[in-house]
Amino acid sequence: MRNRKTEFEHKISVLGSTGSIGTQTLEIAREYKGISIEAMSAHSNIELLEKQAREFKPKLVCVTDEKKAKELTIKLADTDIKVVEGRNGLNEAASIDSAKTVVTAVVGIAGLEPTIEAIKAKKNIALANKETLVTGGHIITRLAKDNDVQILPVDSEHSAIFQSLQGCRDRGEIKKILLTASGGPFFGKKRNELCNITPEDALKHPNWNMGAKVTIDSSTLVNKGLEVIEAKWLFDTENIKVLVHRQSIVHSMVEFKDNGIIAQLGIPDMRLPIQYALTYPNRLPMKNNELDFTKYSALTFEEPDMHTFCALSLAYSALKNGGIKPTLFNSADEAAVDLFMRGKLSYLGISEAIEEAMLSVENIKNPSVEDIFAADKAAREIVYSKSIKRRI
Repeated sequence: MRNRKTEFEHKISVLGSTGSIGTQTLEIAREYKGISIEAMSAHSNIELLEKQAREFKPKLVCVTDEKKAKELTIKLADTDIKVVEGRNGLNEAASIDSAKTVVTAVVGIAGLEPTIEAIKAKKNIALANKETLVTGGHIITRLAKDNDVQILPVDSEHSAIFQSLQGCRDRGEIKKILLTASGGPFFGKKRNELCNITPEDALKHPNWNMGAKVTIDSSTLVNKGLEVIEAKWLFDTENIKVLVHRQSIVHSMVEFKDNGIIAQLGIPDMRLPIQYALTYPNRLPMKNNELDFTKYSALTFEEPDMHTFCALSLAYSALKNGGIKPTLFNSADEAAVDLFMRGKLSYLGISEAIEEAMLSVENIKNPSVEDIFAADKAAREIVYSKSIKRRI
């Protein structure tokens, strides 16, 4: 009998291999030796990237920080691994011939361009970069259809919806998507209690182990807002309701026209949605992620407080208006979180900065890639310039 670890074979490229999703993707590759890493990328963490490259022996690695790329080239000089740099290098990693699937786990709008290049190269997308669909969903979904490419969600919530839809013959049967949220570390607090929140406070997520940017976004419910917009493009519906589910056991649900509801449950563990995206339509064994229902005496669901956490309301507004509004929402948040992490913007200032950027730029209903990047630049400039004025 053959070793189960060698039965499954899949060649992948991992964009953002040193981040939370990237490192967990590589954990799965260690478990299933049939998964080979053809290319990987990082922004600047070349110490970890070098270790990963020596272990997995990809054909190509990319470092988007060009100075760090030169350092890594020297470090890997004793190998046959090609080192590339910058945006062009990231696109090369995304479209490498030998990979069948690209795991897009880079942070922020930087994931849009390499995802486009990967789809053009007819690679399936294991999508962990929600900003790609938030900013360019109309472009990505059309390209995927034209190139007969699958977009397989890696976010736990969208994977749960995707899994709940297996066997659904017609998306018209969907009545509503029920998108669950942990509520973050400040659930139950009011705005006046959030005035003095520090980055250290916001990084204490109750259930999930994620990167800093996503963890901050989870605390403000920006992340859930991005997921609402992403779900629209993945599942072709705007009927999406957020429910706060503190236990993070029900990862999301689908309600159908007959009022039947199908949910996907599991412990808070990103390895399962990552593995399912890589092995779909097959399910392979996984260790140390069993759900013991006897440890959970109750599973609770509540309405989100969109007055205190008004960023979620702004996300719904961006979804309704479409065009470049979702890009403004996302990019203003990226700049605002950067300022917050550096102590130059208050916690409540994050949502205020997002709203100001969304109101300050006129909408473009069917934006091109160039329009999206222009909106991204405009939103950041608004947020950073207001920060300078505040300090003056």
